[in-house]
Amino acid sequence: MSALRHGLPAGLLLLWLLAALVAPVLPLAPDRIDLTAILAPPGHGSLLGNDDLGRPVLDRLLAGARTSLLVGLGVVTVSLVIGVLVGGVAGLAGGWLDLVLVRLIDVFLAFPGILLAIALAGILGPGIDNLIIALAAVGWVGYARLVRAQVLSLKRRDHVAAARALGAGPARLLFRHLLPLALAPVLVEATFGVAAAVIAEAGLSFLGLGVQPPQASWGSMIRDGAAYLLVAPHLVLAPGVAVLLVVLSVNLLGDRLRDRIDVRSRP
Repeated sequence: MSALRHGLPAGLLLLWLLAALVAPVLPLAPDRIDLTAILAPPGHGSLLGNDDLGRPVLDRLLAGARTSLLVGLGVVTVSLVIGVLVGGVAGLAGGWLDLVLVRLIDVFLAFPGILLAIALAGILGPGIDNLIIALAAVGWVGYARLVRAQVLSLKRRDHVAAARALGAGPARLLFRHLLPLALAPVLVEATFGVAAAVIAEAGLSFLGLGVQPPQASWGSMIRDGAAYLLVAPHLVLAPGVAVLLVVLSVNLLGDRLRDRIDVRSRP
């Protein structure tokens, strides 16, 4: 049972990764319109049926997997880089610089994250690149707070004092002696960040602020299928279940990673 509980999420994430990677090379036709197959139910002609324009839902689901993966990894990467740098500098420098950076973090925390992302996405315009920028602009704050707290607790250790006494500069102290020890909890936070980014991408695409037609996105698929929920529920169920499984799997593996790293939780 334990192997199933841990292996199933890993298998689902591997399937998501493979779908995103092989979708461009597979003979898919996510944008092919077939007026004779409008709202066709799942069957032999199309495994998951067709949408309101006759496009195969399975093909669009696989293409949407690539979109969600690009946004999820892109947002976490950009947020992680910005947050680690800001939090590391604030924690190591202290004084007025720390005060300024902490106040900057507090300003971003004062705004609801998703509302700020919606506003930025509306200003920047639709598209994957702008979507990543909008979500990363609000996603770096959590990493910055976490890294700052870690650096504040680590910079008083003996090995850091010894490195400072040997003439190590701030950059060397930060990147060689502090951040490697602070990255374990940050990586755990990053796994949950991927799940949050996938949900945010689907939500913004549902609102029309994410990727634009004809490019496939799980959020836009749910939006387009909502009007036909009673007559063609497969249009909503397929992308909805995909989002559910991916987010649940990422969160479960994040919990597992946290349990392995946190020695206090071990018996």
